Amino acid sequence: MTVLEIALIVLAYLLGSVSAAIITCKLMGLPDPRTEGSKNPGATNVLRIGNKKAAAVTLFGDFLKGLVPVLIGRLLEVEPLVLALIAMAAFLGHLYPVFFGFQGGKGVATALGVILGLSWQVALAALLTWLVAAKVFRISSLSALIAAVLTPLYCWLLTPQREYIIMLALMSLLLIWRHRSNIRKLVSGAEGKIGKN
Repeated sequence: MTVLEIALIVLAYLLGSVSAAIITCKLMGLPDPRTEGSKNPGATNVLRIGNKKAAAVTLFGDFLKGLVPVLIGRLLEVEPLVLALIAMAAFLGHLYPVFFGFQGGKGVATALGVILGLSWQVALAALLTWLVAAKVFRISSLSALIAAVLTPLYCWLLTPQREYIIMLALMSLLLIWRHRSNIRKLVSGAEGKIGKN
């Protein structure tokens, strides 16, 4: 692995570590999302404690920090393994940000950005899965979990690159792990529905 490739992986992690939720809330005069609502620095919690505009900015910011590093890697024509490592580094940066005490969000928007950078077909399939599940169940976390589980399969069917499939499978496992509190609420029937606190 070259110095440039290592630098790209490190930079992807650092970019992923920039919390769109915390920065947006600070700039818009809203409470720190780590101290209010679900205490998760992500778009859903920003919507809960703030407003739609703040949530949209957070969502877009988290999405971009997954997409941009992967697009840079593609532009520089790095090998699939390096691109997969760049993608995972950006995702891990969001989950465990060095700038915010390694306490990050759950990674759904950043994961979508990463996936779009790797394959627009897989990203579209994952997004459609989330939208359909959200329409049917009206539960954001459940929709994200269903999409996460199916994304490696979509990659295998649509973009059969081994390195991407393995990376997406690991990413899906991490998404499930980060949603463990939501899973407990789903099992108990206490998980909130979309549009309700």
